[in-house]
Amino acid sequence: MIKYLSKEIKSLFVEIKSLDFKTVYIFISVSVVIFLSVSYTNPSFYLRHLGKSFLNAYLYWFLADGLLMFLIPVLSIKFVFKKNLKDFGFRFGDVKFGLITLAVFFIVMLIVVWIVSASEQFAKTYPQGGQELRNSVRMFIIFEFCVLIYMLGWEFIWRGYMLFGLKEKFGYYAIFIQMLPFFILHRGKPELELFASIFAGIILGIQAWRSNSFIYCWILHWLVVFSIDIISLLRYQNNFYKILF
Repeated sequence: MIKYLSKEIKSLFVEIKSLDFKTVYIFISVSVVIFLSVSYTNPSFYLRHLGKSFLNAYLYWFLADGLLMFLIPVLSIKFVFKKNLKDFGFRFGDVKFGLITLAVFFIVMLIVVWIVSASEQFAKTYPQGGQELRNSVRMFIIFEFCVLIYMLGWEFIWRGYMLFGLKEKFGYYAIFIQMLPFFILHRGKPELELFASIFAGIILGIQAWRSNSFIYCWILHWLVVFSIDIISLLRYQNNFYKILF
């Protein structure tokens, strides 16, 4: 029995030694980030332990979660891998392709947002920070800035750190690998959004891969969220829930 277990342990260590350090580190570090995100940097944690303000809970979520998903990958790249951030998509890359796809995708999504926002319930749901954002331009601007920070971390960890970090090892498969946690973390969203996140993760992955930059994904994602908030706000204030004027 002892001899058998010793043999198995030795075999396991041989396999472990053959693994690529960067690939293993990326998988584990992303898992740690997800754990911290789900456990500590979300509105529920804020409301349970830090305060009762619904708006502040969302501001906390966007800032804390965004910085968590950005800083851990950045520190890992600089101090563990000792690499340049440019190697992980932190560059403008192919500007022409990036801007063209950003514009095309945003126009398509703007049309979709306009159509799906044509309901009073949708307009009451967004912006997610609540009624205070409908009454204060200042708070609305602060809220959207926090969303911008959140999207920086959200897009960098998937379309920067994970995609480009796994590119050398897995090639084009890295697009589908980074899509999986992106999709899973949409759990709890409406079914249509959850299902659409599969294809959104793939499309954004392709955009980042081809442009050699995550920046266009970051800008695009924030613009879509901003358009949802501003259109919902305008519909609510003007009591206008039609698709056509």
